[in-house]
Amino acid sequence: MLLLALDTATPAVTVALHDGTAVIASSSQVDARRHGELLLPAVDRVLAEAGVRLDAVTGIVVGVGPGPYTGLRVGLMTADTFGLALGVPVHGLCTLDALAYAADIEKGPFVVATDARRKEVYWATYADSRTRLTEPAVDRPADIAAQVAGMPAVGAGALLYPDTFPVVHEPEHVSAAALASLAVERLAAGAELPEPRPLYLRRPDAQVPRNYKVVTPK
Repeated sequence: MLLLALDTATPAVTVALHDGTAVIASSSQVDARRHGELLLPAVDRVLAEAGVRLDAVTGIVVGVGPGPYTGLRVGLMTADTFGLALGVPVHGLCTLDALAYAADIEKGPFVVATDARRKEVYWATYADSRTRLTEPAVDRPADIAAQVAGMPAVGAGALLYPDTFPVVHEPEHVSAAALASLAVERLAAGAELPEPRPLYLRRPDAQVPRNYKVVTPK
């Protein structure tokens, strides 16, 4: 096995290679505006660090979000393109699950929250690092305060709203190393990973303007 993992659902542009036993190379950069610019060079760096060619990859796993439309689609389209070109399977995995898997919380319940912009967070609650209790959702922190009261939190979204998430643990951003390790663990257990389809949870920020003012030549 040589699994290529990548995620662009958050400000982190993150890539890793897993050989079925351990992560053998990884790269992460945080830049919310340069996903498309940074992702392919990161893949090149990881392959070079591992000393392998892209055609040695036997499978791909990509974070499916939830995340903003523009960043999330960069990773998904890249994963799909690699999968088609190499003829290898492409798996999806919830980005929040990878954050939970990497969390330094021994016992739950706890909440994972990433920044959804518009003063909202993408979030879900977990019984432990491998067991999600609720489906991913997008909400204003104040609206979910009662549901997450008393729970430690993980993720950059939680750091933005200390009134709702007063206790925040590492990591702040998702890593493809955690994504790959979780995917390998689930595949080894015979689990079927989700399709690589995006969890947007809401419409994109960019909208087609309504009520055009019709201008006709005189």
